Amino acid sequence: MTCPLGHAEMSPRYLGDVTVHQCSSCQGIFLERAELGHLIEAENDWHRDRLSPPTQPIPRVTADMEIPPPPPATAQAYVEVLFG
Repeated sequence: MTCPLGHAEMSPRYLGDVTVHQCSSCQGIFLERAELGHLIEAENDWHRDRLSPPTQPIPRVTADMEIPPPPPATAQAYVEVLFG
C-alpha cells in the first residue's frame, strides 16, 4: 500500500486483532472502518480494566488555565501501545 500524502510505502502494524498501516514518510495512518471499531472497543476495555484510578475527564479550556504538568511515563491510552 502506498501513502496518498507521503507517497511512501505503508507498513502494517499489528496489535491484537487490529491492523493499521503507517506511512514511513509522513507517519500518517490508514485503517478500515472495522479496525477503527476494534480500536474503540479495545480503548474502552483498556480504561475499564485499569487497576489505577479512572481517567479524569478532560477539563474545559478557560483563559485562566495554566500549562498542565508533563504526563506520567505510563501509557494513558490503549492506542499508545501501538504508536508509542
